[in-house]
Amino acid sequence: MRGTKKWLIAARPWALPASIIPVFFGSSLAATVGWVRLNVGLLLLTLLGMAVLHTAANMLSDVIDYRRGLDRVPTPVSGAIVRGLLSSKQVLKGSLVLFALGSLIGLVLVYLRGILILYIGFIGIILGAAYPWLKAVALGDLVVLVNFGLLGSLGAWVVQTTQFSWLPVMWAVPQGMLVAAILHANNWRDSLTDREKKVVTFASLIGDRGSLTYYGILLFGSLGLMVGFVLVPRVFGIDFPSLPLTILVVVLALPQALKLWRKARERHQPGHPLDFITLDGATARYNLIFGILSVAGLWLAYFLSLF
Repeated sequence: MRGTKKWLIAARPWALPASIIPVFFGSSLAATVGWVRLNVGLLLLTLLGMAVLHTAANMLSDVIDYRRGLDRVPTPVSGAIVRGLLSSKQVLKGSLVLFALGSLIGLVLVYLRGILILYIGFIGIILGAAYPWLKAVALGDLVVLVNFGLLGSLGAWVVQTTQFSWLPVMWAVPQGMLVAAILHANNWRDSLTDREKKVVTFASLIGDRGSLTYYGILLFGSLGLMVGFVLVPRVFGIDFPSLPLTILVVVLALPQALKLWRKARERHQPGHPLDFITLDGATARYNLIFGILSVAGLWLAYFLSLF
């Protein structure tokens, strides 16, 4: 196998929607709700920085998990170390290079758009680098929700507007919940191994039955919360910003959510053993669909407002 393909497997690009969708969402909010002119160049630079730092954090996590003995058996979504394609030392060096590159991109954005980017980026990098250790004390789900969901959306908003607002943080919670669902599906699958190695993920802490309930809350709660952001201020006459009605297009993702729920519920039944093993990858695809629909709903409202 060529070196390029080995590093591509190490980078696990299938996971990137978890970080780039919040950037698209926050940037789209700035243009459609904040009514600033979308700067495509800054959007692309933000996407690049987020993708690089996400990849760096994933590679570092792979290194730590491998050295702890947590990841020894390859799965369909495994990285390059457990497959024997690259050594943990090689991947660690690659991770450090990417952290440095992502930080450099962040500093460029700070120079162009202001000091707020520095604070957001600093918190994000610290959380990303500390993730392997935080995951081991049942804080991994919270870290990815904050880092890839909330901070990703807020950072993208600030890059476009140069102003802080709680709106891109609050409205990004559903997307962050789905990122947490991706990680939970992974940890749920690996919970037995994690317990043997004395790593306490949230999935191993709450057990198999609790993990099913928690997965359902993340899966359907994210959809319900997004609908609530649209309808609650309108129905109850609350004087608070609401998402545009066109965001309700996200309900088109419900059939896919039901398929994921069925896979999770049937995890102990024979016949489709890979359904549960690959639940994290399937959840990542759902996260992408949900994110695309959310962004499309924002832009549909924007273009309708022009007429």
